[in-house]
Amino acid sequence: MRLNLRVNGRPRQVDDVWEGESLLYVLRERMGLPGSKNACEQGECGSCTVRLDDVLVCSCLVAAGQAEGREVLTVEGLAGADESGELAPIQQAFVDAGAVQCGFCTPGLLVAADDLLRRDNDPTDADIREALSGNLCRCTGYEKILDAVRLAATRQGAGAGSSAEGEGG
Repeated sequence: MRLNLRVNGRPRQVDDVWEGESLLYVLRERMGLPGSKNACEQGECGSCTVRLDDVLVCSCLVAAGQAEGREVLTVEGLAGADESGELAPIQQAFVDAGAVQCGFCTPGLLVAADDLLRRDNDPTDADIREALSGNLCRCTGYEKILDAVRLAATRQGAGAGSSAEGEGG
């Protein structure tokens, strides 16, 4: 089948898609967008999290055919459609807070954190934990990830903010 959808703000068409292929497979293997990771293939780890019509989904659980005519945002799309090479605020905050370890969970965490900050620019710690609860990280104790979301929220809500100073770790 032919799949027509918008990915990261751009219309895309993919031919010869088997309806049972996962959206994750189509994104990674057919569209060359390797950011979303293939980890558990059961929707348990969150590494493949994308936004599908502004709803967070595990792309490993979405059949490609279900994405027909819909809008998908992957981690590659967070920085926008321009070619400036600048990171999205949440991506920069992850770098600045030292929240990136092996990088396997990072794409899903970034998409989930970005989704939270789109809805709430001043989340509580409980809000952050809830928003990221579908994403598993095996490398950290999550504290630097929480720091990164707090930092992005501060920068987003207060402009330059005073939380730019780093904390040891």
